[in-house]
Amino acid sequence: MFAEQVSHVRRFNRLVTQRVGALDDHFLGRDRALGASRLLYEIGPRGTDLRELRQRLGLDSGYVSRLIRGLEAEGLVQVGRDGEDARVRRARLTASGRREVREMDERAERLAAGLLAGLTASQRERLVDAMGKVVRLLQVTGLVIETVHPADRAARWCVAQYFAELDRRFETGFDPEASLAAADEEMVPPLGAFLVGSIDGETVASGALKTISPGVGSIKRMWVADSVRGLGIGYRMLEAIETRARELGFTTLRLETNRTLHEAIRLYQSTGFREVKPFNADPYAHHWFEKNLD
Repeated sequence: MFAEQVSHVRRFNRLVTQRVGALDDHFLGRDRALGASRLLYEIGPRGTDLRELRQRLGLDSGYVSRLIRGLEAEGLVQVGRDGEDARVRRARLTASGRREVREMDERAERLAAGLLAGLTASQRERLVDAMGKVVRLLQVTGLVIETVHPADRAARWCVAQYFAELDRRFETGFDPEASLAAADEEMVPPLGAFLVGSIDGETVASGALKTISPGVGSIKRMWVADSVRGLGIGYRMLEAIETRARELGFTTLRLETNRTLHEAIRLYQSTGFREVKPFNADPYAHHWFEKNLD
């Protein structure tokens, strides 16, 4: 079955690359291939840090450097220092580069319209709906989960988003000071860990561990961005947290949650957590769960 699915994916890839003109050295009728054209588009009107650009597109630094030099030679891009940090190089569009991006946009619009023009109205709706589903599912394949320090910028941002969501959803709002604490020093090895999930350089999820007693860990800061919910990313994060917990020597995981977080409750119940009697006095908790990692 899997081999047949792989065959379908390969056939899909071949057809799409042909239909969108990815095989043409003159993508969209311009004097450059798809790679350079995409890089020019991604730089955007405000410019971009080359490191962030490489991370976002998942490209090798040498390949990006070659493409950038080509765009510079065309007079479309300028590269210079970003502020006072000489290590950070930022690419910016020239006036010619901005005109070229506008031209590419117009040609891309005509290409997309041409693809849709050969279909009936109902076929167009089916195609666009299928494309949306494909895009969302392909996002999952790019998920990268890393262990970071709780003071890391991405970790801090996730916690802020998490607290803001709890404040919106809890019946009485949410005050972090009233909740059970999870200090930075409790979420670093060997006492715990803080995990961040990202897709194409964009932070989309988090989860943390802290020790509450020998061999027993508590899951904290579980959060998934609205833009990627329903794609199984919460499950992937929880799986990574359990793997990290085993590496740290935990044999039992515990967590508490609020009754308004229905999707979180379903996730825990579906992954082997069982509801137990309250084991702490968190004022926002209505359900307490536990899982034996053995």
